[in-house]
Amino acid sequence: MFSDIKTERLKLSQLQAADIPNIVEYASNKKVADMTMNIPHPYKEEDAIFWINAANEGFKRRTQFTFRVAINESNKFIGGMGLKVDNRFNKAELGYWIGEPYWGNGYATEAAGALIIFGFEVLNLNKIFATHLIDNPASGKVMKKNGMIKEAELVEHFRKDEKYLTVVQYRLTRKEYEERKM
Repeated sequence: MFSDIKTERLKLSQLQAADIPNIVEYASNKKVADMTMNIPHPYKEEDAIFWINAANEGFKRRTQFTFRVAINESNKFIGGMGLKVDNRFNKAELGYWIGEPYWGNGYATEAAGALIIFGFEVLNLNKIFATHLIDNPASGKVMKKNGMIKEAELVEHFRKDEKYLTVVQYRLTRKEYEERKM
């Protein structure tokens, strides 16, 4: 359906059952769960299976393009990244997580850049947006480094583990993306 996306150091491709042990290992880290909205803690094998099945269904329906992020040389799974598409409004939400052993290497920035290109060039989106928890400024840096523009701070916008969480939202419109390419 869609070919793999390759960057200088990474390969983004569809999730595989063989990834389950690494998904569980990295996603079960409380630090990873605390920095994301959708990763539960504890994270179990059933959660990984559900995620892979949802990703495969999203590809089929063209509503969610969730990729495994792997290092080119070893093809080792290091995290996940995707675009959740709203076809009615021709926009998508970018979401991602990287396993803690790989933090600080620029992998999220590199993979997000590739997915932004995919969103505008392949999916022909008009807007890509992303949010990060206010307590996760490193995620905001990923967005800024990819030319995304801060557009809102959404106070107590989500609830996770009985706590209300504030998020910062960034965007990139097609027009802004085209201007950035010049």
